[in-house]
Amino acid sequence: MTNKILVAYASRFGSTAGVAEAIGKTLTEHNLQVDVLPMKDITDLSPYQAVVAGSAINGGEWLPEAMQFMRAHQVDLDSKLFAAFLVCMTLAMNSGEKYRSHVADWLQPVRALAHPVSEGQFAGVLDISKIPSFSDRLKFRLSVLFGVWKEGDHRDWNAIRLWAESLYPLLAQ
Repeated sequence: MTNKILVAYASRFGSTAGVAEAIGKTLTEHNLQVDVLPMKDITDLSPYQAVVAGSAINGGEWLPEAMQFMRAHQVDLDSKLFAAFLVCMTLAMNSGEKYRSHVADWLQPVRALAHPVSEGQFAGVLDISKIPSFSDRLKFRLSVLFGVWKEGDHRDWNAIRLWAESLYPLLAQ
């Protein structure tokens, strides 16, 4: 095992991949060796001393491939330093804390498989043109019309960087 850190992600439309890249970049600025890879491409965790794993949220859950990654590597993750993050549009909703307060609960299935030393929660990007289902595009357009969401990039790069910096002392042991 080396001193490398893996930042693994599952992304639907690229927003979570961008967050993962930013986390990896911040960690490399602290002279850590970091690989940033999609979860579907990872078969072996043995080269890594620590894992930061994140997923987009769909329907209040990590993506299926992210949960499969967690189940497939549960034993390895149990013996490594582990941090988790999620990216979801609920954090960008204009309707206040009513819905945002439930976001942390969406990491419970992850916590049941591994024990994160830290958890990050970040808003994503709403680009309705990337949503494949006509009915889902219609729902989002109506939500934008009624002021629930605004289309665009809602990622808070400063918050992402600060969270990644907070990981350094936890993962660089």
